Amino acid sequence: MAGVVLACASSAEAPRSARAPEPALVAAPPTYAFLADDAVASMLRAYYIGHGLWRDCPEARCWIHNSDWGSDSLTNILYLRWKTSHDARMEPLLAALATSARRYKPPCYAGRRCLLWSDVPMWDSVAASREHEVDPSNPVPLQKAVAAFWAVEASPVYSVGACPAIRYQRPFGRGDRLKTLETDSNGIKAALLLYGETHKPRYLAIARSRYRAVRSYFLDARLPLYSVYVFDDGTHCRQASHRFFASVNGNMIWNGLALARVTGDSRYRKNAVATARAVARYLSDPNGIFTDLQAENDLEEPLIEAMLDLATTERLAFARMWLLENASAAYSARRNDGTYGRFFDGPPPIANVTAWQTNGGFAAQVAAASLEPGRIVRPPAWANAHYVPNEITHTPASLRFYGSGIAIYGTIGEKCCQRGHARIFVDAVETTSGIGMWQNKSSSGRTFPNSVLFAWRWPTPGAHEIRFAPGVYNAKEGGAFLHASGYAVISPEPLGQSAL
Repeated sequence: MAGVVLACASSAEAPRSARAPEPALVAAPPTYAFLADDAVASMLRAYYIGHGLWRDCPEARCWIHNSDWGSDSLTNILYLRWKTSHDARMEPLLAALATSARRYKPPCYAGRRCLLWSDVPMWDSVAASREHEVDPSNPVPLQKAVAAFWAVEASPVYSVGACPAIRYQRPFGRGDRLKTLETDSNGIKAALLLYGETHKPRYLAIARSRYRAVRSYFLDARLPLYSVYVFDDGTHCRQASHRFFASVNGNMIWNGLALARVTGDSRYRKNAVATARAVARYLSDPNGIFTDLQAENDLEEPLIEAMLDLATTERLAFARMWLLENASAAYSARRNDGTYGRFFDGPPPIANVTAWQTNGGFAAQVAAASLEPGRIVRPPAWANAHYVPNEITHTPASLRFYGSGIAIYGTIGEKCCQRGHARIFVDAVETTSGIGMWQNKSSSGRTFPNSVLFAWRWPTPGAHEIRFAPGVYNAKEGGAFLHASGYAVISPEPLGQSAL
């Protein structure tokens, strides 16, 4: 078979720059309470620079700001910690973030030069509403949440095209003609939060209208999951199938639950539970652990938040188990600096991780601690993994190996910072999230060598094959690209003794 690479190296040490790192050192397997405390402390140490500002990654080269989904995901973790533990230490931090949060100008109209991307204000509106919830006596966060929301909702430059009920990411669809559920799922969430704060019926009406539109255009044809992309060329609207972001599916679960509570319509709850069950069933590896296949531009925090709502308010056992199992698995993906890789069932990353990658691990520990703080997590799974330095520079290609887990390494944003991806087949079956491996996407505008590009685990060792196929071109993700530098395998025996 062309492009086949057999796992034939021994467990001898690879160069430090290419070797899978050891798990974070803790004297004994910790509890969720320990990991939650450590998650907040590590997040602040690595990403917070003070004065209400976040850094995109724990490096001086990364951007400093307090806007958009990377920063907002970290803010929302502080909110989640405050809400679940009543930790008063979060309050001054959230107050500082509220002060530095962006204040949006009036909506942009067709006659003016419009540059604003529509998803950014909606992420910011959600974060600002949370900051207002923490301190209702301060009117500024609510004012900013309202201004951010209407900067998009009242502007005519996004709700145009062949399907104007959903919004372009960029004014008039400039560039890629993309409409993204990042905008509309957060728009619904922002409207519901503003309805809760102001009790103004128009916000609820907007939320219900936008929810119907999202169900019409973004819901998958076969599964109760939401694909994040629709392309609107002005004549036709075409969904990019099976682009299942954690963030937007988490938002839509939360939105359904919130709408059910304020309207009394149980159909919203039914939809939300169906999506959550589909996440647990179809977007997991054989260990039942969630696998986020986006490059590093997706967020897992909204999904953690939604599952926690199901586990607590709705008292659904599957959501509780999902949170505890994923938080325990994520302990294996914890670096020595306390940050987390985006693959809960993967190894600790070698490279520094961005806010987009690490927020899920932080959020999972905070959520799990609110459920069972004294529970002890499982020991790290990747301590005895064997690293195989091997370059794969084209598709199609395959990796065959014997083991119970594999992690593939390479450079995120190698051809920075957007187009180039590959499809992934595990034991001849394509991953449900059809994006596979979007290697060149880097939201921070930086390249990160020795990153974990893909990770997958099984309950027991066996013979497996990972096959890479060329990514199918679209205007957002581009065409085919793959450049892996090596891979790590969890194997019961040296790889050179593999029956393959």
